[in-house]
Amino acid sequence: QVQLVESGGGLVQAGGSLRLSCAASGSIFSINVMGWYRQAPGKQRELVARINTDGSAIYADSVKGRFTISRDSAKNTVYLQLNSLKPEDTSVYYCHAELSTILSGPQYQFAYWGQGTQVTVSS
Repeated sequence: QVQLVESGGGLVQAGGSLRLSCAASGSIFSINVMGWYRQAPGKQRELVARINTDGSAIYADSVKGRFTISRDSAKNTVYLQLNSLKPEDTSVYYCHAELSTILSGPQYQFAYWGQGTQVTVSS
């Protein structure tokens, strides 16, 4: 069984910063991609940023230059630093990982999601 547990959300004023963390635990063989998505009320879930095992990352255009994704592979943890926050960044942020389990072996990858953490930016 695999779990992704997020932390670090909260309420912040526009222009402020937050740091989100997501730790993966359980019967993990290896983690390929880790990332963050967000979903605002009435909107579809969208990619914020994702990072590969080699550290290469992609970002949504709306967050480029303001958000930074990083990972600690030894701890199976991914981080998202959110700077210069805007009210339109208000969303539930979900951690995502593509990984293989000890039971499945490295040839099969599965997608896992965290429970979500609320980020609210006031104007």
